[in-house]
Amino acid sequence: MALNSQPAAKQKIGEHLMRIMRLAAAAAMVLAAAGGAEAKEWTKVRIGTEGAYPPFNVLSSDGQLSGFDVDIAKALCEDMKVECEFIAQDWEGIITALEAGKYDAIIASMSITEERKLKVDFTNKYYNTPPAIAVPKDSALAGVTDADLAGAVLGAQASTTHSNYAEAKLPSAALKLYPTPDEYKLDLENGRIDAAIDDVVVLDEWVKSDAGACCKILGTLKPDPVINGEGAGIAIRKEDQDLKEMFNKAIANIRANGKYKEINDAYFDFDVYGD
Repeated sequence: MALNSQPAAKQKIGEHLMRIMRLAAAAAMVLAAAGGAEAKEWTKVRIGTEGAYPPFNVLSSDGQLSGFDVDIAKALCEDMKVECEFIAQDWEGIITALEAGKYDAIIASMSITEERKLKVDFTNKYYNTPPAIAVPKDSALAGVTDADLAGAVLGAQASTTHSNYAEAKLPSAALKLYPTPDEYKLDLENGRIDAAIDDVVVLDEWVKSDAGACCKILGTLKPDPVINGEGAGIAIRKEDQDLKEMFNKAIANIRANGKYKEINDAYFDFDVYGD
């Protein structure tokens, strides 16, 4: 009896395996169809930026965004033949808002770091400049090393590579964090802090203006590749690899066709793209 049941058992196993294979094939077809349905045709790209980081991004009293980041974004969108929509967003929560779908990309002088790559992906850099220290013109501080800044109150914008740099490389200073650069600039001007750390371009722009007449650049700092990252890039949701490649191609195009230089020269007297 056991011998007679063996062919039947084999037949049942074969039928069961066939059913599994058919189900697997059907599931693969469903996934493929779903993948095709989710593929985006990028005709409009929503771009988040801060609006509080001159000369890179500035929000005017009438709600208009301008600055190097904004002009670069417009040039990239033009090259990609898509419509740009800009959305102002506080720096705190700017990545969370991208993940939540408030916009499709962040173009806000965001440094490409390994920590941020855990949450989002990045394009190639579109500029790279070092950090610097600014102080009042009558400051007694003599340099920008940790020993030089021992005991000094050092201001920085919170959740930035510059505040991370100060915490890691300048531990002898007392670090004070601010939501935007405007607050640390006001405290530096009024003597409530001794120094501030930020991008050299941001600080240089400020000290050359009437608002920053109180202060000077004390010196630049050697970037740390782990803390400061690989330069400023465009943050993209990890699943939007097609958009990332579109931006990368556009960055290369505007560098090659002279549009990048045209925008660069409207703001700076040197190439901010860096090495």
